[in-house]
Amino acid sequence: MSRSGSRALRVVAVGLGVALVVAGCGGGGGKAAQDPSAPLELWARTTPGGDGEKGMKKLAAAFEAASGQKVEVTAIFDDFETKLSQRAAQKDLPDIVMNDSSQLGTMVGQGIVREVDLGSIKGSDQLLAPAIEAARAADGKTYGVPYSAQASALLIRKDWRAKTGLPVPASWDQLVALAKAFTTQDPDGNGKADTYGLAVPGSTKRGYASWYFSNFLWAGGGDFIAKQPDGKYKPAMSTPESIAATTWFRDLACTSKVIQPGAATMDTPPTNETFEAGKTGMYVVGPYLMPRFDSSLGKDKYEVVPMPKGPKDSTVLAEGGSVYLMAGSKNEAAQNAFAAYAISAEGQKLGMEGEKAFIVQLPVNKTVDISAVRPDPRWKLYADAYREHGRYAPSIPNWTVVRQSTADTVNALIADCGLDTGAELKKLDQKLGEALGQQGIGAS
Repeated sequence: MSRSGSRALRVVAVGLGVALVVAGCGGGGGKAAQDPSAPLELWARTTPGGDGEKGMKKLAAAFEAASGQKVEVTAIFDDFETKLSQRAAQKDLPDIVMNDSSQLGTMVGQGIVREVDLGSIKGSDQLLAPAIEAARAADGKTYGVPYSAQASALLIRKDWRAKTGLPVPASWDQLVALAKAFTTQDPDGNGKADTYGLAVPGSTKRGYASWYFSNFLWAGGGDFIAKQPDGKYKPAMSTPESIAATTWFRDLACTSKVIQPGAATMDTPPTNETFEAGKTGMYVVGPYLMPRFDSSLGKDKYEVVPMPKGPKDSTVLAEGGSVYLMAGSKNEAAQNAFAAYAISAEGQKLGMEGEKAFIVQLPVNKTVDISAVRPDPRWKLYADAYREHGRYAPSIPNWTVVRQSTADTVNALIADCGLDTGAELKKLDQKLGEALGQQGIGAS
């Protein structure tokens, strides 16, 4: 990618959400000599030619118009991390990367992002507190600028629930009751036993089983790892609360048998299809699938409701995307300016516009009223879930290894009903303890 000629900003969209990446000329080390006319390269992990790329280009064009800084958008999805590592090895990082907030620890550990002085990012005082906290690494420093958020809610086949006469579930017991009804009462009326209560992406791929289960683990009072007063962490999957939550979740597959067959081998794409194809009646997921399901299933066929309260509370997984300012950029002022535009009220509203090609799921700017941009009350429900009950994964140096290890165990438990839950969780805690120790954050 050439950086000669006019000032250019290249954008790449990344992850389960979208992240902005500005590519610089260096890959770590000291600060590069600054050149305010140097072009900016922005990487985003998203499918080339897809809605994510279109939304990113729309934001980039608006930034160009407002600042005079040209932006060139590059969309990469496959092998994103590998390609970014190759650029780092060449000491030729992009200036900006738009990536998942959960990748902060990994990117900081790789030394490819620079610390962010929020005082240099105009409008950062308008960011919601949970979003700011998600941009802080284990060392307490900030390394990203959050621009989008999302949280989980429960999708239910409204027409199926009407046939059962059961209420919207407000507790785990009611959730199981509805799931059993969807599994046994032929809610689609085709005379076949081919429907199931809850869609579950239980694959080990990218840690999906752990990612999905987190909504239930936290609401049940359990945890993957527990932060100690000294800032260190202890494994927490074999605590009574975690064992109880895991047992309950496992029973959905092994006792009540209300999740779809093959869940242990499914990541999100095939799981999405079970819901829209009328094979599963409930699905815990973020707001990003509503446009798809509105089109494929029909907006009138399903409802979006808050997650039912667990034994402890209604905590749900919160996620999002951050603008990462990559190390070695020759134009840090332009990096800051782009981040500031992405979190401004103007940038946030623009990022939410449209039915498909939007890159901001829920606003992180507290001055932005999502209902003013999206009158659909379902979006307000998601925004409330994020603000009131959302919880991010902890910003440790390498969260990926924790998520993957827990996914491996949760996956094994729902795939093999003969395993001993408590014993498997104790083994998991041993692995987690080793991982935390290797990262230098394990409590003694």
